[in-house]
Amino acid sequence: MARRACPGRPMQTTTTQALQPSAVLELLKPITWFPPMWAFLCGVISSGVPIADRWGTALVGIVLAGPLVCATSQAVNDWYDREVDAINEPNRPIPSGRIPGRWGLYIAIAWTVLSLLVAASLGRWVLGAAALGLALAWAYSAPPLRLKQNGWLGCAACGLSYEGLAWITGAAVMLGGALPGPLPLALALLYSVGAHGIMTLNDFKAIKGDSAMGIRSLPVSLGPDRAAVVASAVMAAPQVVVIAILLGEGRPWHALAIAVLLVAQLVMMRRFIAAPVERALWYSGFGVPLFVSGMMVSAFAVRTLG
Repeated sequence: MARRACPGRPMQTTTTQALQPSAVLELLKPITWFPPMWAFLCGVISSGVPIADRWGTALVGIVLAGPLVCATSQAVNDWYDREVDAINEPNRPIPSGRIPGRWGLYIAIAWTVLSLLVAASLGRWVLGAAALGLALAWAYSAPPLRLKQNGWLGCAACGLSYEGLAWITGAAVMLGGALPGPLPLALALLYSVGAHGIMTLNDFKAIKGDSAMGIRSLPVSLGPDRAAVVASAVMAAPQVVVIAILLGEGRPWHALAIAVLLVAQLVMMRRFIAAPVERALWYSGFGVPLFVSGMMVSAFAVRTLG
């Protein structure tokens, strides 16, 4: 997710420019849809229900998690983040004027409504989960809460929405609206904690703008070096707990696979911590895929355990 806008003078955008479909797609950021879609699929797998039995419902749920709910969060974030983006990334659709006037806000509202309508078609639990995820997205960016002003709270909201809620919803969809068992729930929450560190990685690229706007992201409040250590520890610790759980549940090969993935991450983390500002994007590209691969391994491990 993005960061807040300055509450001062509204940023001026070109209002005479026509709304461009390509700019709308860029605003919705398809590249960001993967994490919640992947987490939703992990929930589907962990449910133990064959995908073939409910493939249509699963497909609609994946669309809900990514192109709808996650895309909504991106539109909300970019609207309320438009002034800090004018410093950090002025070529984004809103600060550049390619999405003129208040169209960024209108798109965010429209996508919120569309997301709720699709969620309602999947049952009350999915509607409730989607509503909570959307509420967190608005609370993260919009006043009066603006959770993004605090690196701890903002990243926690993102991690819960992108990983935990998506995982639990995927399982619930396959189980006909029922909550998954305690073991999948525990894994979903553990990977949500780990995602807090992943979200911190996104803040390294915006230190200059966040500092100027008074946004207390962890790289700003702790400094880049300490924030890199914290982010790495927050990503690694839950995976250690997952490994212990799987060993206790008699899944040694799955535990070993996650351990191997974790060791590879630790090697990369050491290089990231040595130069966090320069290598945050590098670690996001190469280390985070190992983290989410472990999520899927754990989902397969518990699909018959409940």
